[in-house]
Amino acid sequence: MSLLSLADIDVRSKRALMRVDLNVPLDTDGRITDDTRIRAILPTLRHLLDHGGRVILISHLGRPKGISESLRLKPVAERLSELLGRPVQTAPDCIGEIATRQAADLKDGECLMLENIRFYPEEEKNDPDFARRLAALGDIYVNDAFGTSHRAHASTEGVTRFLTVRAAGFLMQKELDYLRGALTHPKRPLVTILGGAKVADKIAVTERFVELADTLIIGGGMAYTFLKSQGEEIGASLLDSEHIEFAGGVMERAKTVGRAFLLPIDHIIAKSLDVSASVQTVKRIPSGWMGLDIGPETQTLFTRAITSAGTILWNGPMGVFEREAFAVGTAMVAAALAAATDRGAVSIIGGGDTAAAVASLGLQDRMSHVSTGGGASLELLEGRMLPGVAALER
Repeated sequence: MSLLSLADIDVRSKRALMRVDLNVPLDTDGRITDDTRIRAILPTLRHLLDHGGRVILISHLGRPKGISESLRLKPVAERLSELLGRPVQTAPDCIGEIATRQAADLKDGECLMLENIRFYPEEEKNDPDFARRLAALGDIYVNDAFGTSHRAHASTEGVTRFLTVRAAGFLMQKELDYLRGALTHPKRPLVTILGGAKVADKIAVTERFVELADTLIIGGGMAYTFLKSQGEEIGASLLDSEHIEFAGGVMERAKTVGRAFLLPIDHIIAKSLDVSASVQTVKRIPSGWMGLDIGPETQTLFTRAITSAGTILWNGPMGVFEREAFAVGTAMVAAALAAATDRGAVSIIGGGDTAAAVASLGLQDRMSHVSTGGGASLELLEGRMLPGVAALER
């Protein structure tokens, strides 16, 4: 199946209903603290507006239970207007008489942002009548919200039943090209780095890449379950006791199929996350201590594998990177990926915390691709069908 490209559509004077993911972080005063997701949609939005399209943006913000004044999209529209260099109108609702009139009154090259789609529970329920009313606002549908494409919601799947012209935006297409490319025709060697806290979150992707990758690297909190499966003492480190057997089985599978499987060989530890807590670097974790980052020998081990890679796929930090004392491992891995990319490797960052870490280090522009979808990227890499993508296929 293929996706319709924006280049194949005459959008002039057409009302383009465009699903975007502008679920940006806000501080306590409602100010945007990271506008990465807003910037990511600019190429698609500019294309539509510059070609005479009349764009109606659909997005969610946060997890509202009904209408929430603090989660209205006006600040997002204002920031988008600044970045776009032209006005972005706002609607007080996402359906209804006023929104319908505003959408109908748009002129070529104008943009309207509907109110937070998740103010309506019908969105996540994929209610057919709600989807129909939403679809009635537009003539064509463009999905540039890869981060929500793993959900069959009214604005990602339901509306496509009522609009015959459905296209992927440039961001959506880029996400699919990079992530699917890592699965089907990666530049070898393929090195996959998995981190974060929970083994349970990455079972399927671990199983898949132990078959596909040349080298599989495990770091972060999830590494301690793998170490425990090999009989190592992990002290009070994070342990997913329900998946010890799984971890051991994956390592056995790696041996069987001849894949390199790297785990931490030293650790940065503490008894708590308290700022005043004593921090040590050790090879064996004593009782009562927690492994909170990879140690310097592990950093060297992982960096060596990254340096020789043709493609690197990274999902999950190496430690509690939000704390300075435990951020070095993540920073070293990020720097190694940036250097490898500079030498011609393809680097793909799997979104979520990993993308945030790379951004905090100012290295996002030195990566080949930083995904905007944490859960969506993980599900795609697992080999699962994404409803929002399937709804665009022809």
